[in-house]
Amino acid sequence: MAKSYENAGVNLEAGYEVVRRIKQHVASTSRIGTMGNIGSFGGMFDLSLLNYKEPILVSGTDGVGTKLKLAFQLDKHDTVGIDAVAMCVNDVLAQGAEPLFFLDYVAIGHNVPEKVEAIVKGVSEGCRQAGCALVGGETAEMPGMYQNGEYDIAGFTTGVVEKKKLIDASRVKHKDVLIGIASTGVHSNGFSLVRKIVSDNSLDLGAKYEEFGGKTLGEVLLTPTRIYVKQVLEVIRKCDVHAICHITGGGFDENIPRVLHEGQGVEIQEGSWEILPIFWMLEKWGGISHREMFNIFNMGIGMVVVVDKAEAQSVIDILSSYGERASVIGCVVEGNGVKIL
Repeated sequence: MAKSYENAGVNLEAGYEVVRRIKQHVASTSRIGTMGNIGSFGGMFDLSLLNYKEPILVSGTDGVGTKLKLAFQLDKHDTVGIDAVAMCVNDVLAQGAEPLFFLDYVAIGHNVPEKVEAIVKGVSEGCRQAGCALVGGETAEMPGMYQNGEYDIAGFTTGVVEKKKLIDASRVKHKDVLIGIASTGVHSNGFSLVRKIVSDNSLDLGAKYEEFGGKTLGEVLLTPTRIYVKQVLEVIRKCDVHAICHITGGGFDENIPRVLHEGQGVEIQEGSWEILPIFWMLEKWGGISHREMFNIFNMGIGMVVVVDKAEAQSVIDILSSYGERASVIGCVVEGNGVKIL
């Protein structure tokens, strides 16, 4: 026992217990290519086992943002790890890449093994959903940096795609259609505004709402970000995908133009998908204009696949077979920016 370190607020024994607790969760994410064991200095992955001819590695990193504040308030920590994975793997998926492995970083003021285990359990669940291996990570106990009971989590993933199948949006053309895939809710963006709306209106996170199917406001807001990897990879394998947009911070207005070229815009037909009840509630209680909502939140669409109109039904059928709600929500037009009709 390092007494001097413990007197400074760092419990090494708790750190060792965390490693013991999370081993089973990490092991559950193993896949072809996984090498080594948790606790090594570096995470390893054998790319040669995947038989790619011209592999392109695509990497992404992200966190969960201030959604964590709600997890602290509700003392629920087993879903934010899914969010951390989702924010990373959905990004590399947008380039057509299959996520291979993931690493997490948890910084916490005071190491509570049960809490860290819950967080990593969520990370492992996210990795299983994405089909990637959790090959390493770090739990940093940092007294004085975080208030009691608080922590931060971030993640990093690397995916691979055959060079000739890389999706770089270079083939997006006039009259291509946008297929929207439903989100599970607010996902992990816009929570600084969400928390302000909750605070300004003294909304009770424990209150149940009929429009939420009897769920509490807190449960709805903490719903994990949807992971689209397996179903969209199937679309990529069977259809000619021109571009993919992960709808995150900045909503439609920031993310969709990222795959457009000079002189291209999109027209989105409102009513072609369900805007989830949580967004109507935030709009009302936040006093936000309806159009501005599309510039902040995902509005019920977590990912957009851009294809030729002739491919649209095939894409929707594949996604439906995975239980996804998908529909044509708009098209590429001459002009610029995003128009909501």
